[in-house]
Amino acid sequence: MAAHAGDVLDTMIGGEAPSGNPQEAAELLQQATVMDSDGDRQGAIDLLRKAVASNGSATLTFRLAYLLDLAGEEDEAVEHYTRLTMLDRPHINALLNLAVIFEDRGDIIRAEKCVRQVLDTNPTHQRAMLFMKDINASRDMYYDEEQARDVAKRNAMLDTPVTDFELSVRARNCLKKMQIRTLGDLLKVSEAELLSYKNFGETSLVEIKKMLSMKGLRLGQNIEHQYSRVREEILDQLKGVASESVLNKSMSQLDLSVRARKALQLLGVQTVGDLATRTEAELMGVKNFGATSLDEVKDKLASFGLTLRMLD
Repeated sequence: MAAHAGDVLDTMIGGEAPSGNPQEAAELLQQATVMDSDGDRQGAIDLLRKAVASNGSATLTFRLAYLLDLAGEEDEAVEHYTRLTMLDRPHINALLNLAVIFEDRGDIIRAEKCVRQVLDTNPTHQRAMLFMKDINASRDMYYDEEQARDVAKRNAMLDTPVTDFELSVRARNCLKKMQIRTLGDLLKVSEAELLSYKNFGETSLVEIKKMLSMKGLRLGQNIEHQYSRVREEILDQLKGVASESVLNKSMSQLDLSVRARKALQLLGVQTVGDLATRTEAELMGVKNFGATSLDEVKDKLASFGLTLRMLD
């Protein structure tokens, strides 16, 4: 949308703000208009600069800003447009032309602020309404581009080989044997799965978790996203079997063995309801979690009238 010169009826929000000598301003404006029509735009600008300095008329200021805008002297145009928007009765076309400049500069927020200032006073202003549609479209495009850049950046990070990081020989060898080659691969495995692998211990786990944390990532992150909805659905179903007070009961309140408690912590199980959404296979996949611990957990759930989730 191009800069707009405006008309007599579309100048001030609330009407013209008197300033300077109106008759003198009208004469100077006429002279500048003639000069611009005759092709001497720079002469018209120079005349208006002097006129604005001595007269201060809002009409002269707007015409100067408009001609500067057309001449490509954007910074000075913005200065004069801005002065007009700070009046008690802001200049409508100054606001809209300023919005055009801000949008061209990619400053969508400031462009929208200018247009909203017009619409707040005149909700049916046609140019402002059309411009707001343009701004919304620009914002959507801007956010789409930003999102695409963020996704590309994240994908590039997830494709980073784990060999690019300083890991111990043991951790590196275990990951290689498990065919975990990139950071993205680590998001697909849980702590329990890593610890269940031969020769992979707590030290290696801490090492890898620290590496991921530096990138704002964590083990099993993708698995959590994948199954979170499923678990939410299961929890909703469990509300018909047990009370919410039971489902929300913390695991720390249960009398469990150290081994069972540690395994549940590794799986991120915090409540009885969380536990009831897990399967036997998930629990048995945790290192050192055996049949005895499994029976202990199943008995505890049974005391609440619950069971571990059965696979379909």
